[in-house]
Amino acid sequence: MKPMGKLKSNFFYPAVCSTLILLFSINSFGAETITPGQSINDTQTIVSPGKKFKLGFFTPTDTGSTSTTNSNVRYLGIWYQNIPVQTVVWVANRNNPLTSSGLLTFDEDGELVLLNQTGSIIWSSNSSHLARRPVAQLLDTGNFVLKDAEDDNTGNCLWQSFDYPSDTLLPGMKLGWNRKTGLNRHLTSWKSSSDPSSGNYTYTLDPHGLPQLVLHKGSTKQFRTGPWYGTQFSALPALMANPVFQPKFVSNDDEMYYSFIIRDNIISRFVLSPSGLVQHFSWNNRRASWNLMFTVQVDRCDSYGLCGAYGICNISNSTTVCQCMKGFEPRLPNDWEMLDWSGGCVPKNPHVCGNEGFIKLTGIKLPDASEFWVSVSTSVKDCKEKCLRNCSCVAYAKLDVNGTGNGCVTWARGLVDTRQVAEYGQDLYIRVAASEIDNDIEAKRRNIAITVVISVFSAVIIVALISCFVIWTRRTNMVANQSDNKVTVNEEEGEDDDLELPVYEFSSIQFATNNFSVANKIGEGGFGPVYKGDLHSGQEVAVKRLGENSGQGLREFKNEVILISKLQHRNLVKLLGCCIQGDERMLIYEYMPNKSLDSLIFDEATRPLLNWQKRSDIITGIARGLLYLHRDSRLRIIHRDLKASNVLLDSELNPKISDFGMARIFGGDQTEGNTKRIVGTYGYMPPEYAIDGHFSLKSDVFSFGVIVLEIVSGKKNRGFFHPDHKLNLLGHAWKLWSEGKALELVDELLENEFPVSEVLRCIQVGLLCVQQRPEERPTMASVLLMLDTESTLLPEPYQPGFYAERCLSETDSSSLGNLISNEMTVTLLEGR
Repeated sequence: MKPMGKLKSNFFYPAVCSTLILLFSINSFGAETITPGQSINDTQTIVSPGKKFKLGFFTPTDTGSTSTTNSNVRYLGIWYQNIPVQTVVWVANRNNPLTSSGLLTFDEDGELVLLNQTGSIIWSSNSSHLARRPVAQLLDTGNFVLKDAEDDNTGNCLWQSFDYPSDTLLPGMKLGWNRKTGLNRHLTSWKSSSDPSSGNYTYTLDPHGLPQLVLHKGSTKQFRTGPWYGTQFSALPALMANPVFQPKFVSNDDEMYYSFIIRDNIISRFVLSPSGLVQHFSWNNRRASWNLMFTVQVDRCDSYGLCGAYGICNISNSTTVCQCMKGFEPRLPNDWEMLDWSGGCVPKNPHVCGNEGFIKLTGIKLPDASEFWVSVSTSVKDCKEKCLRNCSCVAYAKLDVNGTGNGCVTWARGLVDTRQVAEYGQDLYIRVAASEIDNDIEAKRRNIAITVVISVFSAVIIVALISCFVIWTRRTNMVANQSDNKVTVNEEEGEDDDLELPVYEFSSIQFATNNFSVANKIGEGGFGPVYKGDLHSGQEVAVKRLGENSGQGLREFKNEVILISKLQHRNLVKLLGCCIQGDERMLIYEYMPNKSLDSLIFDEATRPLLNWQKRSDIITGIARGLLYLHRDSRLRIIHRDLKASNVLLDSELNPKISDFGMARIFGGDQTEGNTKRIVGTYGYMPPEYAIDGHFSLKSDVFSFGVIVLEIVSGKKNRGFFHPDHKLNLLGHAWKLWSEGKALELVDELLENEFPVSEVLRCIQVGLLCVQQRPEERPTMASVLLMLDTESTLLPEPYQPGFYAERCLSETDSSSLGNLISNEMTVTLLEGR
């Protein structure tokens, strides 16, 4: 809050306090204004005209901090009127709390003042202009304004709370600068969830650099949005305009600010959290809770300057990678190999001014720099020529700040904080030596030549194949032998109990899936696409259409169908039938309306649906399904690809394990095996399998442990980001556990509404399941016992496997060379 500019003599305020309390203590304030002669005491409030906001005194409540809330301190603030969870959006005296009751009133000059019990000024509006007839009003926007009642212009304010934000940005509030007065409207985090005093983080519009929002921790940059680009910030789709959310950026001689408006029936706010996260919340009336829409910082690449000068950060397959721009190489190669990229990159060949050109990089979040030049009217062509004439210019890009179609920016010196983005990136033209351009052109020519040759050759092959296919179809009877509408395959054990499984006509499945339309497509895996279908009977099904490269023949496919159909458990997805016609092979499963676990637990819009009880039930259900596979079914099965996306949820959010394409079936007492073909999903695979190809029942236990920690935290193991260290989720969980801070792992959306002992037990079980050595992991039978019995004494976990996935040794890294990220290759199920 803006500091006070003047103080009055001390004898005046006790008298005013005493008189006003006597005169107005009988009034029960529900008014929306204060005028001279009126006041607000500790038990009174002001309510906005539409009853949307309330101003009054409050004591912060502890929403998860380990520190004890000081119930003696009081603050003057604004919060939502009709929301049951008190959510404070502005604090007047955040750095100067009251230790007892207070009073908000006017002084003799028409300034708003907050007095303590002794009459001393705790806070003042300290406006630059005095009013003849001052009046203070709380508006439905949440803005508390001081105006002159004689001023007919309702938009004129002598002072307003919107000019001095706390940690919250409301619709219509400006974040930025008044260039005439020098006023900087910026967000400052609370020190903790129960302490509204100024914290370590500030979020402000950069007045001297590019038109972008910047997060600082103290004086150090932590994150920036990228420059404003006509309708949005560079490469930040979360802040794009949509039918509900409309961003606004204004830059003129008087002011430069960012703001947003939102649909009237939606309650929404941006908050700078005590931990430095910029988050957008909306209120959900049905659940009576705040819904986290998104966090502005997405991943580790949003850490400012991670890759140094001329480095590009790229999250590829959820793995952090820094690489040098074209024509550049690491400045400190040894540090680069140790995954320390802060030294950045330098040109491969010295630049000779006048013998240079530009290489185009696409899909880029435009870089930051200490020296740059911005023009709102220069075309990109003129910008290129201007950059070429200036030997200190290192790059240029289009920057249409005002949405006019023109505008550009040129950079001098190092380009920092550059990243590759999947969508809404921009083109960046970097200056390189002419030799680098020649190499780039030659490489493009080679690629074009190769593409032409391959295209011509492919066309010839395709024509030949089509001709062969036409001849074959004319000579071959393609009517499948499906008259008995069942699949019968004898098991190798010689039993007589053949299994009958419904076989669906291809035309029926084609009709059910609307001819396999894109609208019916609900997923995609290594096996092929998955479609939602509606059978003639009205039953909803999921149809997995196996791709041509699944690697299975007809006999193997039938064998797999038989084996999967023998698995009957409430926590395994149920196979309803199959379709075999020509080369078409499809599996028909029961349809899961809530899709997969990852679509709920990792989506900030749907994650609040999973309270702790639901999460606990899902964990237990997965454990029971795994125990059935490992011990209780006729066939001992290792799943080998257990992950959140392979756990489906029915209408009641009951978990069902799916996708058995990579499973291995063991007979007798066999519990482990080896393979030279590593398939699966990195982040869920245990070290012994990812590195050596050794798998066992304990492989599934490791994957289960990862899922448990993901469910508890609401975070993915792969691509997990924390500003204070470079550990993955497993390492982060272990670090918190070893420091006695395990509850900090719990998803913040649960808002402390969970049984602490049960959550701690789940975290401990999850850590036990992800131990480095397979023999140190429990069996699934032990896991269920640990989860269901509080009296069971649990062993202390050791450091988990893949504790810090970015710090693998060179040997381990090379062993993973053939690993395909998110691979879902079919492995044939072997019958006994």
